Amino acid sequence: MKIYISSFLLTAIFIFSCKNPDPQLPVIAEEPVPFIEITFEPEKKNVTSVMLIATGDNLYHEPIIRNYRQGNTYNFYPVYAEVKNIIQNADLAYVNQETVMGGEEFGYTGYPAFNSPQVLARALAETGFNIVNHANNHAMDQGRRGLTATLDLWETMPDITVLGARKSGDTHSIIEMNGISFGFLSYTYGLNGNPLPADNPNLVSIINRSRIEREAAALRPLCDFLIVSMHWGDEYRLVEPGPDQISLAQMLAELNVDLIIGHHPHVLQRVESIPRSDGKETLCFYSLGNFVSNQRGKDRLLGGIMVVTFEKEITENEPDILTITNPGLLPVITHYERGYTNNKIYPLYSYTEELLDSHHGRVDDSEMTFDYFYSVLNRLNTKIYMHNPLLWNK
Repeated sequence: MKIYISSFLLTAIFIFSCKNPDPQLPVIAEEPVPFIEITFEPEKKNVTSVMLIATGDNLYHEPIIRNYRQGNTYNFYPVYAEVKNIIQNADLAYVNQETVMGGEEFGYTGYPAFNSPQVLARALAETGFNIVNHANNHAMDQGRRGLTATLDLWETMPDITVLGARKSGDTHSIIEMNGISFGFLSYTYGLNGNPLPADNPNLVSIINRSRIEREAAALRPLCDFLIVSMHWGDEYRLVEPGPDQISLAQMLAELNVDLIIGHHPHVLQRVESIPRSDGKETLCFYSLGNFVSNQRGKDRLLGGIMVVTFEKEITENEPDILTITNPGLLPVITHYERGYTNNKIYPLYSYTEELLDSHHGRVDDSEMTFDYFYSVLNRLNTKIYMHNPLLWNK
């Protein structure tokens, strides 16, 4: 936009805005002067955004299943009640579903070979999750039939995208939202010794460097942002990732992956931005810890919800500008009380001393304190959200 202002007017504005020793003297231009053209910055360009959140391991031990039985069915909605407003209002919400939901015929079991009631899938969907990962070490706990029954279950919910396991077809998924395209790949280090079927070796995606290179290279041109889910690392290795994780993350950066979502260690690990050859960076959350579980130990009770906002700025006659903004972690507490009852997930910002005192983990660990939680969070190298990030980002 352009406007025209007389230089006489500019002179008058300048002089009267200064301290004049004799305010009675008028300011008069000696002769007419031409108009000066002033050009303002163009209006803000077209920017769209998508907020993605991701959680760690949704791991249903047997006491959780038992405690939420109601007659002949199960009600898992209370488990997620305290975080539902966060999950439900994100644009994309990812969960690492650590257990299969093969159906009653397999029996409902916890560790070491898990099988959860199928109504858990509906609870996750209605909580707001729309991306579910099954590339993890428990995917084949109930064999091929158990995983196939789980995938059949998700097929009845068309709004859910499943990562890392498929009955047939492509190993990747592409999601488009708000004019932004996201490519997803997902891999696990192994399957607890359970074999993949000979006639479908791609039923679950296993970490293999040549395969990852091939699939990432094929998917990279098809999406604005490339996201890879990795079930990797050593269990209970707090804050610092292992050398294998660091090496794989570096490889993914060389493939121009935008975001890595890590899980499996059951504890939080730090966040890192890894330089890429194209001048950008790969954002890596090495481990988001636990989401739901009955695991014991104060380090395994502190998890995190990853928060990331993707932006796409559409420009004329230039490539679109793609950025990741406001990355951070919203800490959550895996809560359960004495006797492994009343399982819930609480954001740390709403967790209280009374709740902490009632946690079963305090029975044999007096050092499970807020100070301990904060000491871990301070080592993660990322922004920590101590409030609802939706109130800040949107």
